[in-house]
Amino acid sequence: MNVLIFGSGQLARMMYLAGCPLGVYISAVDVNKEQVVNPVSKARRTISIKQAIEDADAITVEFEHVPEHLLQLAHQSGKLKPGIEAILAGADRVREKRLLEKLNIPNCPHQIIQDIEQIAPAMNQLGDQLILKASRDGYDGYGQWRLTNRADLVKLEDDLSQLDLTSVPLIAEKMLKFDRELSLVGTRSQDGSYVFYPLVENRHHQGQLHLTIAPATNISDALTQQAQDAFKKLGDELGYVGVLAVEFFQIGDKLLVNEIAPRVHNSGHWSMQGADTCQFENHIRAVCDLPIGQTDNYKITGMINIIGLGQFSSTMLAIPGSHLHWYGKEPRAKRKLGHFNLTAETYQQLGKRLSSLTEYLPEEDFPLLVPAAKELQIF
Repeated sequence: MNVLIFGSGQLARMMYLAGCPLGVYISAVDVNKEQVVNPVSKARRTISIKQAIEDADAITVEFEHVPEHLLQLAHQSGKLKPGIEAILAGADRVREKRLLEKLNIPNCPHQIIQDIEQIAPAMNQLGDQLILKASRDGYDGYGQWRLTNRADLVKLEDDLSQLDLTSVPLIAEKMLKFDRELSLVGTRSQDGSYVFYPLVENRHHQGQLHLTIAPATNISDALTQQAQDAFKKLGDELGYVGVLAVEFFQIGDKLLVNEIAPRVHNSGHWSMQGADTCQFENHIRAVCDLPIGQTDNYKITGMINIIGLGQFSSTMLAIPGSHLHWYGKEPRAKRKLGHFNLTAETYQQLGKRLSSLTEYLPEEDFPLLVPAAKELQIF
C-alpha cells in the first residue's frame, strides 16, 4: 500500500519507520516547498503532488496546519484520513471550541475575541486572569498572552493592536487552577471501533512539553471513562479514522478538554517502547484499514523531549530501559530535536532511572527531570 503524508517533519519520519515493517510505502509532502520527499532523507522525489495523490491508497497529515489549498487537494481525492473537518478543527481554536460546545464536552470557560474592545467585557465575565490564544498557528506556547490582572489590560491591548482579529480571532480562556495536565491518545478504525492507550500525565516548561509519564499515576476508572467518553463523542461526530489525541486539565475528579490534535501526538511518543503497538504504527494501520494493534499491554515509561540541546554523552544509553530517538535536525533554541523513552517495571524504578539520566543532562535544559525523579521514587 502507498500512503502520502502532508508534512515532512519528525512525525512523518516516525510514521514512515513504523510503516516499513508492514510493507507500507510512505512519501511525504514538504508543505512549505510543495514538493514530494522521502520522510527520512528529505530527498526530493521526481513526482508532482497531484501524481502522488493519485498514486496513494490513503492520505494523512502529520500536523494540522497544512495550507488549506493543499488540504483541499487531499480532501477532493476522497482518500484523506482523518477527514478535513477534523483537521480544520485541530487547526482553528474557534472551530475546536464550537465543536466541543456542540457536543456538550466540558472545556475551559472562554470567549471569542474579534475586537480588542471585547477583552474588557471578557474579563468581566471570566475574571481578571485570562490566557489569550491565537485561534490559528499557535503551538508550544507561541501565540499566547497571559493577563494576570486588570492593570495590565492597557499594555496588552497595545501589544495586540496590530493583529487582524477579524481574520484570526483570539480565544480568551479563564486561567484555571488545575491539578495537572493529562492526555488520551487512541485510535478509531474505519469500522468505528476504538482502542485507547492509558491516560498519561504531561509536564510543561515555558509552554512546551518536556516530560510525559505513562500511564499517569493515581488514575481512577471514573477519570478514564470521562476521557474516553469525550474522545468517542469527538470521533463519532467527525467520522474519525486514525490516531487522535485529546488534552485535558484535571480539576479534582473532573476533566476539561484543553485542546484536540487530529494526528499522532508528542504525548504518545512513549508508546514506541512502552506499548505493544506504538501510536505511529496504529495510525498507519487505521488509515490503511488494517487490524489495530494492542494498546493495553504496556510498560511504565517516561518520555523526555530533547529541546534545543544538540550534544550530550551517548553513554547514557547504558541506563536500563533507555532509548534515544534523534530527529536529524539542526539545533536551535526551543526546537524539538529528539526524545528519550525510559521504560521501567514500577514508578519507583522509573524514578531511579530518571535520576540516573539527570547525571548526563544539564538541569537548565531539562528542568523537570530532578523533581519528577524524586517524586516517583517515593510513589
